[in-house]
Amino acid sequence: MSSVQKKLDLVLPRIEKPARYIGGEPYSVIREPAEDVLRFCFCFADSYEIGMSYMGMQILYNILNKSSHTYCERAFTPAEDMIAEMEKEDIPLFTIETKTPLAEMDMIGFTLQYELGYSNILLMLKLAGVPVNAKDRGEDDPLVVAGGPCAFNPEPLADFFDAFMVGDGENDLAELCELAQKRKTEGFSKDEFLRRASKIEGVYIPSFYEPEYGEDGRLLRYKKLWDGAPDRVLRAFIQDLDYAVFPEENIVPLTEIVHDRSVVEIMRGCTRGCRFCQAGMIYRPVRERSKEKIYEIGKRQLESSGNSELSVLSLSTSDHSDFEAMVMKLMNYCGTRRISLSLPSLRLDNFAFKIMDEMQGLRKTGLTFAPEAGTQRLRDVINKNITEEEIFTALDKAIELGWNNVKLYFMIGLPTETDEDIAGIPDLARRIMDLAAYKNGGRRGRFSVSVSVANFIPKPFTPFQWCAQDTEEEFERKHTLLKKLFKDIKGVSFHYHGSYSSHLEAIFARGGRELCETLRLASDYGCRFDAWTEQFNEKAWRKALIDSGIDLSYFALNEIEPGAFLPWNIIDSGVTEEYLLSEYERAMGAKTTKDCRYGCNGCGINRHVECRWGGIYE
Repeated sequence: MSSVQKKLDLVLPRIEKPARYIGGEPYSVIREPAEDVLRFCFCFADSYEIGMSYMGMQILYNILNKSSHTYCERAFTPAEDMIAEMEKEDIPLFTIETKTPLAEMDMIGFTLQYELGYSNILLMLKLAGVPVNAKDRGEDDPLVVAGGPCAFNPEPLADFFDAFMVGDGENDLAELCELAQKRKTEGFSKDEFLRRASKIEGVYIPSFYEPEYGEDGRLLRYKKLWDGAPDRVLRAFIQDLDYAVFPEENIVPLTEIVHDRSVVEIMRGCTRGCRFCQAGMIYRPVRERSKEKIYEIGKRQLESSGNSELSVLSLSTSDHSDFEAMVMKLMNYCGTRRISLSLPSLRLDNFAFKIMDEMQGLRKTGLTFAPEAGTQRLRDVINKNITEEEIFTALDKAIELGWNNVKLYFMIGLPTETDEDIAGIPDLARRIMDLAAYKNGGRRGRFSVSVSVANFIPKPFTPFQWCAQDTEEEFERKHTLLKKLFKDIKGVSFHYHGSYSSHLEAIFARGGRELCETLRLASDYGCRFDAWTEQFNEKAWRKALIDSGIDLSYFALNEIEPGAFLPWNIIDSGVTEEYLLSEYERAMGAKTTKDCRYGCNGCGINRHVECRWGGIYE
């Protein structure tokens, strides 16, 4: 029994939800690691309940543990009560599987899913006793790497990581781990490892670059500190999802998690071109799994897990080219077994009414739609390409088929937004309630609408990456206006996000290496679990920004001049800046751009990988 396990046996009865830390879940991998095998810990910088809901972890865990070169374990951010006990009993952060301290691992890997999780990364390294700064880690310390969507602007975390993996991670991470295993067995230096790693597609080594600034403090360029480093790092691509590994025997948690269900990724990427959406740009081009493969994966996951719900995963579910046949096949399986089928991310303009009709026999889990804006003009600005007629046609049919709960997602603070656009949000919700009353003979009955409003955050590699963000005061004014307008609408609930946390997200989305010091200070001041409203420490973050000399207006509130050198210019997402700029200009004129499926719009992604609608660049 390890020393960590002995102390845990004393601590676990004193904390809430000990199942977060004990491991031993079905399909987790527990083995005695061989001396010549790389020990890798997959870290999710949030609670067990959130991290275990992330399908990407299951995919990479499965891939690495089926390889001959790596043994992959897991770690999550402990809850506050556990942190207190760990500090009291001198327990370092450990892996779930074997209770091995993270400092004894060969490599630690974080997934960067959202900017408000950054402070938890530093917290986990501190709890592990691993030096936070990459330059302070020696040859015998673990390599610390990261991937995920936020790795597309790695600079605010550059001081803390040895390497970033940008793009599709299935092949990238396995290749990086294999290289690290060779270092372990052959004994070459960390610097040699980093040099070799920089040759892997999608791998960015921040220590090989130095930012250079002008007299006004603005970033001008990156200077290479090693000539062998690439000028820009092109993201990694997976071409065919049918041949990409997807787990059929996922780890089954022993405690309730946020999304406790089986999940199948049916496609990656999106052709719609919403101008605010980072995922729609950085995951191009669209790659689909066949309906046969989707059915096979879903069936085996349900059989192995005993889950009572199956969900399909994509950015735009009903855009799958074989959507109806795929869902009918899944419904036939789920329906006879009383298994719920969840179809998130549905588009209102091509919703399959036949599917809705068939789903009446299954338990209805609610419908979720994202109009994003309250008026047609603003939907054209953001290129949502949905008309009000399409919205109400779809909802009319949904109500007729028996759905009594609809969730609607909107954004405020979008470029060119006016108060008329804001007022369009509650007006749309009111008219939906009126439609429900009309369909039910003048009675609204149990029908309800839930409206969630997020604050616009300009993100890298989108046509809105140059746009300003609303001030804190302006966000608050708009929230107040919405609360007033929603007050008298019965049957509609209204939720919105905090303004300052949205500013912080924008700062870290668009900032550079100067933010590393801000993050260090915020961590020292006690910031952690920033994505949790009840734990977000606004006062400490304000102090960290002031003490590190960060100009909030430059990073979040001001427009950036198109053509200015941006911190993320070191990364090549595959989509050209010329395309993003042309989309920005079209947005300012409220001009829409057609779906890529109806003709190539010239985003440039087919210079690097085959696109079904744009071919391959010759």
